[in-house]
Amino acid sequence: MADRGGGATGGAEPGELVRVVAGAVAGGVRWVVLREKGLPRAERAALAAELRPILAEAGGTLVVAGPDPLGGDAVHLPAAGPYPPPRPGPAGRARPWLVGRSCHDAAELARLTIEDYATLSPVYPSRSKPGYGPPLGTRRLGELIRFSPVPVLALGGIETPDQVRACLTAGAAGVAVQGAIMRAGDPAGAAAALTTAWAEAAAPTTDWPEAAALTTARAGGRSRHPHAETQGTGLWPTVPTPGGQA
Repeated sequence: MADRGGGATGGAEPGELVRVVAGAVAGGVRWVVLREKGLPRAERAALAAELRPILAEAGGTLVVAGPDPLGGDAVHLPAAGPYPPPRPGPAGRARPWLVGRSCHDAAELARLTIEDYATLSPVYPSRSKPGYGPPLGTRRLGELIRFSPVPVLALGGIETPDQVRACLTAGAAGVAVQGAIMRAGDPAGAAAALTTAWAEAAAPTTDWPEAAALTTARAGGRSRHPHAETQGTGLWPTVPTPGGQA
């Protein structure tokens, strides 16, 4: 998840954020969630416009946190609402073709309606959000995944290949990472280590196509949106840019 944030996530300037995202994409990331909720809309839209081609060139997708897709077609909504997701979408579409939701417990999962995926967090203690929790742990993550009506992405404190593998074993359809890449001296290398772990762990257990971390993989139901199911192999972590509570 991409966000300049503070020291916990790197505290990057806008140009540095673009560099980090480009490195993450070079390392295998195919979905980026743009947060930066404190920016004025015009500045945030300009940043989205700069990031979107970087993802598009690699066959990836920029997802925008909040109900406004900023000219794109994918949004990630907070647990607080709105419910149901807003329907007005770009280019006259009924709604953005990909809608995600932040969730943290069974009650929030039960409120899902037309969302295509949910994140569950925090799985592990998070340096990006210290004190946020308590952590679910992989056992509770697995229990909630089995309860969820949509595919789930594991989020929170995921920094190592072993943690990626553990989330996959618990049933996650993907992982979302933030500080592990935003803080890294080599974003491409950090991303590559995580995406490689994901691909190696996922290969024997799923016949799903490549779709980056923010899509459907193992959790029983396919996305309503064919654009979320591109051809290829493996699944990749996403980088949410920091900034604001999900």
